[in-house]
Amino acid sequence: MPQTPSAADRVYLVTGGNAGIGYFTAEALTVTGATVVLGSRSAERAEAAMHAIRARVPGARVRSVRLDLANLGSLQGVAESLQVERLDAVVHNAGVLLEGLERRETRDGHEVHFGTNHLGHFALTHWLLPLLEAAPSARVVTVGSFAAKSERLNLDDLQSQADYRAKDAYSRSKLAQMYFGLELDRRLSAAGSTVSSVVVHPGGALDSLTPSRPPVHVRKAGATLRGVAAALVLQGKHAGARPAVRAVLDPTIGGGELWGPRVFGLRGRPHRERLWDQLGDVETARRLWEASAELAGVAPAVAG
Repeated sequence: MPQTPSAADRVYLVTGGNAGIGYFTAEALTVTGATVVLGSRSAERAEAAMHAIRARVPGARVRSVRLDLANLGSLQGVAESLQVERLDAVVHNAGVLLEGLERRETRDGHEVHFGTNHLGHFALTHWLLPLLEAAPSARVVTVGSFAAKSERLNLDDLQSQADYRAKDAYSRSKLAQMYFGLELDRRLSAAGSTVSSVVVHPGGALDSLTPSRPPVHVRKAGATLRGVAAALVLQGKHAGARPAVRAVLDPTIGGGELWGPRVFGLRGRPHRERLWDQLGDVETARRLWEASAELAGVAPAVAG
């Protein structure tokens, strides 16, 4: 990655920054000297994550803000809670993956994967755009999933009412996020905005290949041995965070690009990928945007 200027005067928000890929994204960003804000539903978990980051990065400028993507009405106050005049990047990382056969809904009545992972970030972007527009060249980084590569969106059943399987609903919600990130960049570019939007995915990231960061993550005894074979094609969550980190920091990355791991899209250093076939469907992206705006009750108002 080309050397980037000091980020000491920058502010980055990482949703779901208290665990997993979000944690490692936040940890890496604090190394630059930037102020990194962890968006988390749990103040206790956010505190644990901040403790872990400070143990690894002395002098880290890290704090947290309460963020519940499953409660759309609560997102309006997030921008004010940040208590900043500008936001240089937001990493839309947080996500929920449920198990079980029962279809569940958010308090707003949306299927929980679609409502949290996609609609929550869609609405959050609306409220954050004024702060992003206030920065010289802010960036929205949307973290998708390699699992979405084999999925297609059914615009007539976005809420998985007719066809519900938890893992499929999750994968489709991540695909929706990726469509959103690309459509957002098209709209930002058309409006002449200084904000850009980039889509990334972490490849195959496993806990068993992830180094310990107590108390956030402690690798269990034997995990290293069990992960030896998997390490040939997969990686840990610390490595899975690298595409998102690069998308925030690398000024040569252009809006509307897709970045992921170099080796089969599953592991290795970040590189730019050709857009997956379904992601090139601009009409589906446009229709998803319109449906999302209606369901969320807001839409990012791109300034011209």
